[in-house]
Amino acid sequence: MNWDRIATILRKELRQVFREPRMRAMVIIPPVMQLIIFGLAVNLDVENARIAWMDQDRSPASRELEAALGNSRYFQIVARSSTDGEAQQLLDGGRVLGIVRVGVGFSEDLARGRTAPVQILMDGTNSNDANIVSAYLTRIVGGLGRTGQGRVRTESRAWFNAELKSRNYFIPGVVMNIITLITLMLTAMAIVREKELGTMEQLMVTPIRPIELMLGKTIPFALIGLLDMALAVTTALIVFHVPFRGTVAMLLGASCVFLLSTLGAGLFLSTVSRTQQQALMSSFFFFTPAFMLSGFTFPIRNMPEVVQWVTYLNPLRYFIEVLRGVFLKGVGVEVLWPQLLAMGSIGLVVLLLSANRFRKRLD
Repeated sequence: MNWDRIATILRKELRQVFREPRMRAMVIIPPVMQLIIFGLAVNLDVENARIAWMDQDRSPASRELEAALGNSRYFQIVARSSTDGEAQQLLDGGRVLGIVRVGVGFSEDLARGRTAPVQILMDGTNSNDANIVSAYLTRIVGGLGRTGQGRVRTESRAWFNAELKSRNYFIPGVVMNIITLITLMLTAMAIVREKELGTMEQLMVTPIRPIELMLGKTIPFALIGLLDMALAVTTALIVFHVPFRGTVAMLLGASCVFLLSTLGAGLFLSTVSRTQQQALMSSFFFFTPAFMLSGFTFPIRNMPEVVQWVTYLNPLRYFIEVLRGVFLKGVGVEVLWPQLLAMGSIGLVVLLLSANRFRKRLD
């Protein structure tokens, strides 16, 4: 493999990209695909929210409250913690949306007619879900006080997104959209452009090998995608003051793993498209369902069960979890390794299959 030839193609692609006019907006395909996906995925009601129970009182009154929560259609008690460390691990790992904590002396306060505090710890990464679930919990917990001798006072606190700003929840998803669209469309259209201009045949008779041509065509768009991501992150921090609690190294490493999927998909689309218009349409055909099924706006748990299984093959689902974990939670590989592993596996398979098809088309 000759890196000088790869560098030559890389420089050529960068010059062509920056001379390229604006891409034409799609008219038919995106609205149709959005209509289909919206009909399957849109459901903002919070039901069966996963919560954890932390009972430090262990009294009949606390068990009554636990039963009230467990019998509600809004909640599923999926874990029980006995220490603050266990509670933090549940929230850090995203296993639960909230934790209901009953302190020592809860039943005694009720029996004596005093206010009995109950703490509700929420994962504020998704501000919409946190607000709704917190309101449901407050209503159920508060209802217990009307049947007892005392009053129950709830104390809600959202972790990771204390002010519950939706901006902090959505902007990491916008970063995902930028890097996906840029790398997907530019990779597909750059190779198809060679076919349209008739220069692909000229490249095939040169000493350049298929793997060198593939690298020279994909590396420039990976660099452009990372540059656009850096600009988007900088804007988010400076203009919108979105918290960034993780590390730049984690963000960069996760982005590089994610690029395996988008570059591979763009390479595949280039082999099935004959014109740039077809490549553009194919890119939106891939991006629209992937975006809608990523959990960017609509909770995956509210989608039909069949669609939920399909989302496990969507690399955007894992990347958005990584971005929100890095931005808002400040967690690293020790927590996000399952998402990185899934994303890397999907990306590697897609890239290898696409590269094999690309090489056969050239041969």
